[in-house]
Parts: sequence; C-alpha cells; structure tokens
Amino acid sequence: MDKKYTEFAVEKTLELLNIPSPSGYTEQAAAYVQNAFAALGYEARRTVKGGVLVDLGGKNVQDGLMLEAHTDTLGAMVAEVKGSGRLRVTPLGGMNANNAEAENVTVFTRDGRSYEGTFQLCNPSIHVNGDYSSTLRSFDNTEVVLDEKTASAKETRELGIEVGDIVCFDPRSRVTRDGYIKSRFLDDKLSVGILLGLAKYMKEEGKVPERRVYAHITVYEEVGHGGSASLPEGVTEAISVDMGCVGDGLLCTERQCSICAKDSGGPYSYEVVGKLIAAAKKEKANYAVDVYPHYGSDVEATLRAGYDLRHGLIGAGVYASHGYERSHKEGVENTLKVLKGYLNI
Repeated sequence: MDKKYTEFAVEKTLELLNIPSPSGYTEQAAAYVQNAFAALGYEARRTVKGGVLVDLGGKNVQDGLMLEAHTDTLGAMVAEVKGSGRLRVTPLGGMNANNAEAENVTVFTRDGRSYEGTFQLCNPSIHVNGDYSSTLRSFDNTEVVLDEKTASAKETRELGIEVGDIVCFDPRSRVTRDGYIKSRFLDDKLSVGILLGLAKYMKEEGKVPERRVYAHITVYEEVGHGGSASLPEGVTEAISVDMGCVGDGLLCTERQCSICAKDSGGPYSYEVVGKLIAAAKKEKANYAVDVYPHYGSDVEATLRAGYDLRHGLIGAGVYASHGYERSHKEGVENTLKVLKGYLNI
C-alpha cells in the first residue's frame, strides 16, 4: 500500500483533532467525518444517535463486515458555578483529574459562546499550598479557572455559562520529525483517520472486497454504548479499530498494529483474531498480539445489544492512553496493512 494513504490518514486525524467532540457534543466532528467520506465518493449517512454509517462496498451482503471507530472523546461538563465564579466539572468518560491538571480548556455555552480557561487544582500555587504535592487529585478538589473578569457566580452566569455546558480540553496535537504523533484524544480519532485512509485506498485503487464492508463512526464509545445500534442487515463480523494498548507487560509499541486477544470484556473471537494475525503476516505488517487489562470497545457494546456476530479489535499502538497520548506513522501504516490483508484487497 502506497505511503500516501498513511499520510492522508494522519492529515485527516489532525484535522479531526482540532474539532472538540467529547461524548454528547459530537455534532461538528460527526459532520466533518460524514463530509470526509462523501468527498471520497461514498454515501455516508447519519444515524439517529448521531454517528456516521458508511457503505464501503463489497459483494456478499449476507456476510458483511462492520469496522467500528469512534470520534467522541473524553471531556467534562459544568456541574456547578461556584461562588468564586470558577467551575466545578464532572468528567465525560474516563477523564482523569491527575493528567488533566493544568490543561487549557474551552467552555462552550448553549447559546454559542465560548470561553477559555485552565483546569487547576483548587489553591494550585505550590508557594501557597503546603499540601500541594500530597493532595490526591479528583474532580472534587479541582476546578476550571476562567480567563475572564469574574469573581462570583453571578458574573460567570452573566457570561452565559450554566450547569450542563461542555468543557473541552486542548489536544495539543503535533507530529515530530521522526513521525511520532502526539495529542490528547488519539483515542480514537487516529482510528477514524485510518478508516478514511482505507476508504481512500479502496476508492482510488478500485478495490472491491468479496464481502460487503461498512464503517460505523460512533459517538458514545467513551461512555459505553457507542456501538450498540445501527448494524446493517447481513453483518456477521464486527471489528473495532481503536487504540492499541502500550505499557508494562504488553508487547506492542507505537510503531506496531496491536491485535487484541482479550480485554476486560473477555476474549475476542478466536477465529477473527487468528484471521487478523494471518492477515498481518501476509502483508508483512509489524504487529503484536496482546491482552488488555483495563479496556472495553465498541464491538463489545454491539454484542451486549444482542447482535449475533463474531468480533475483533485492532489498532495502532497508543502510549499514555487517556492522557497526552503518543502513536507513530508506522503504527498507522501497519494497521492499514492488516485491514488490507483482512479484506483481501
């Protein structure tokens, strides 16, 4: 596969990363994804839940394959406008106060206004707070400090900020000279970019799989029910394309495609995992097979919804998941190779 498809996937990932989309606030990101698939010549439609469903073509509609990735991310929501004018927030998904501290944020109001701020420990100056180092961070002792002239709840509310408003964290996206991709929310916008790269390859190279292939870009994965609906008739397998785990006790690196054998929801289909490994070998992709100790995927939500299918999970290796994450262009390339081999295109 030409490296231009890897570069395209990374380019689209970076564009998507610049669109805030925590769970529940995904309209703009989903519209971007729908338009990106349409620009490649595919019919992409929105689901009732707000996701994007794309028919990538293929022959046998009674043995369909669904590829699932998600464009929703971690984030926060205003839970209280405090008397100081600052904001107590509640996490959306698995946002962790420890690695979110000191990050720039943007608060989006329901009437279309936006305000910058910083997510900080309450009393965050180490020169003032003697317990700074020993304090266990949580969403009860952290707050959003707005970059506005406000020192009371009344003044903050006059800005239009209310409980239920969305708080988005700065992704700080960049690609290094060596090809490392660093950003918050590579989980799972990197995989959305990969599926766009695959779609571009199929269209430009005229590849038609033997089985019908669909892409479902979900918008509630981080809260557990992204892949629970919108499965086309005839689909017999579903593969989540999501971040591959990198860490102690695991084999995968950011430069590889990770094939997951088991996660917190149990083992993935032995047959599908075996076929993914065979596809990786056929395409000479750099890959690793791992067991993820703390993980759940869209395709498990699909199974829990009662669908009868086989399931799998792959993705480019991502370091420091749910924090300031890092992957690599080679991980993108190798994941595209595994998908190409699995589809036999």
